[in-house]
Amino acid sequence: MKYAIAFSMTLATLALAGCQRDVVVTPAPAPAVVTVPGPAGATGATGATGSTGSTGDTGNTGVMGNTGSTGATGGTGATGSTGDTGATGQRGKTGDTIVVVPVPAPAPAR
Repeated sequence: MKYAIAFSMTLATLALAGCQRDVVVTPAPAPAVVTVPGPAGATGATGATGSTGSTGDTGNTGVMGNTGSTGATGGTGATGSTGDTGATGQRGKTGDTIVVVPVPAPAPAR
């Protein structure tokens, strides 16, 4: 582990040193001679104003389109079929007959 870090740093230093270039200095060119112009002359006369151009023609109005026709009425739908009769339930069973006999009222006391 100790040698790996040292080896990596050495390799990075050599790689960066190999990319270094010498600086080339070019001599500056000789300064150019600039001549200064003399004073400005008098202003010239103003020119004549140009004539106004002609106005263009107005375009034609377009033709109105035709009105569309009314659509046809749709056909009447077919009548649906009648539903089936439901199943009949079973007949109820008869039970025993119960007879209720009332208790006779007690005779009045004299």
